[in-house]
Amino acid sequence: MPDDITRQYRAAREGVALFERSSLGKVTVTGRDRQTFLQGMLTNDVKGLGPGQGVAAAFLDAHGKVMALLAVYATADRVLLELPASLTEKTLQTLDRYLISEKAYFEAADEAFAIVSLQGPGARPLVERLAGATLDLPPYGHAEVSLDGAPVRVINRAEGPAPGFHCWVSAGHAAAVRSVLESAGAVVAEAETLDVLRVEAGQPWYPQDVDDSVILPETRLESLVSYTKGCYIGQETVARVKYRGHVNRALSGLVVEGERVPDAGARLTAEGKEVGRVTSAVRSIALGRPIALGYVRREHFEPGSALGVVDGTGEQPARVVALPFVTPS
Repeated sequence: MPDDITRQYRAAREGVALFERSSLGKVTVTGRDRQTFLQGMLTNDVKGLGPGQGVAAAFLDAHGKVMALLAVYATADRVLLELPASLTEKTLQTLDRYLISEKAYFEAADEAFAIVSLQGPGARPLVERLAGATLDLPPYGHAEVSLDGAPVRVINRAEGPAPGFHCWVSAGHAAAVRSVLESAGAVVAEAETLDVLRVEAGQPWYPQDVDDSVILPETRLESLVSYTKGCYIGQETVARVKYRGHVNRALSGLVVEGERVPDAGARLTAEGKEVGRVTSAVRSIALGRPIALGYVRREHFEPGSALGVVDGTGEQPARVVALPFVTPS
C-alpha cells in the first residue's frame, strides 16, 4: 500500500480527511407537491421529512430493479437529491414520465454545487470550530452554516467506518471553502483511499456494486426501505421478498487469502461451480489483507462459507463474512 494512501487513511480514521465528491449528481426539487410526489417514487419515507432531516432511498423500476441509490434532504422550501455520478439527467427524464398534475419542479444542479466530503472523528469538531455552531445531527440530518463567509449545507454522511460530513457549497465558493478546511487541518485524500474506507464499512456504490440488473432486496440495503409508507414504484417486488419469499443471491462480504487484490467482476466458485461474482475489491488497511464485496448465491450466505475467487490471473481462496468488515468507530 503506497505511503500516501496509508497517510490519508489514517487521517480518515483518526483525524479528518477531505475528499472531492462534486461528481455526484445534484438535483433541487421545488413546488408544493414535491414530497408527496417523491413519496410515490422512492422506497423510503420522504413525505415525513421535516426541514433539516434526510434519508437514504432507492429509485426502482416496476420490477424492483435499482435505477439509482440516492439521498434525500428536506429544507423549508425545497428538497435536495444527491445521486450517483452521471445519473442526473437519466433520473430526471424517468421521473418526468410520472409527473402528471403534481406541482413538483426538478432542476439539475450538478454544476451549481460542489460537494466536499469530510471523513473522520475530527470532522465534526473542525466544522463546529470554523462555523461557530454545534452540529449534533442524526444520519442524513443537515444544517446550513457559514464557513469563511460562504453558506454551506453540512450533512451527516459517513462514508467509512468513522463519522463524516458531506458539505454542499455553491460552485463559486467551493475553492475558498476547500482552502479553509485544508488550512484548518483536513488532509486532502484521493478516491482510492475513499474506496478502501467505504468497502471496509460495507457500503455498496452505484454502479460498482448495485445497478439495474439487481432487485433491491439482493443488495441487503434494508435501511433504504420503509415498509409502512404506502405505495411506491417497485414496492410489490420488495414486499413479496420481505414477507413471502427470499432472494437467490445477495451482496456479501468476502475476505480473500493471499496478497493479491482480485479484479472486479471476478467469478466466485464453490466445488467447481460458479456461485457469484465480485463487484468491488480493495486491500483493507485495517485488516491488512484483500477484501471484497460481491453477489453470492443463497446456499453460501453463511459467514465462513469457503469460496474460490477466479479472475484472469488465477484463483484465490476466500470466505464469506458478515458486513461491515470494520465496525464503525
